Amino acid sequence: MTDKRTLFVPAIHCGHCVHTVQNELSEIDGVKFVKADEGTRQVVVEWEAPATLNAIKEKLVEIEYPATQELA
Repeated sequence: MTDKRTLFVPAIHCGHCVHTVQNELSEIDGVKFVKADEGTRQVVVEWEAPATLNAIKEKLVEIEYPATQELA
């Protein structure tokens, strides 16, 4: 089963940030799609097992781009 979330990541402010977030999250086993946007500071992530939302959020904290909320 595939899951998808949009996360607000206020630390995204430039192209380098977008590149870093997309590359790091894409390396998580099970992540199928990542799209970060510097204008909205949102990250759309789609994944399936073995990836989890917690693993995605933990990776964002690890790379110093913590998600502050989940958006609808």
